[in-house]
Amino acid sequence: MNLNQVTLPVKDMNEAVAFYLTLGMIQIVDTPHYARFQCPDGDATFSLSLETEEFSNSAVIYFEHEQLDELYATLVEKGISFEQ
Repeated sequence: MNLNQVTLPVKDMNEAVAFYLTLGMIQIVDTPHYARFQCPDGDATFSLSLETEEFSNSAVIYFEHEQLDELYATLVEKGISFEQ
């Protein structure tokens, strides 16, 4: 069995898409209420679904990267802020 994808709910599709593109994800589906991304390394994909109703989401996504310090510096330069 293979995990096909995980879908996350979002309130602002444009903001969420921009964030994942900034991280370097490759967008493979683009609609006003659904977006799907492929990770730049490997075959993993995930998607976003626009939700208009209130929702609670406690999902956590973990990405791995061999050169973490360099990736961190690159993302800070692109405007992403980190809390820890």
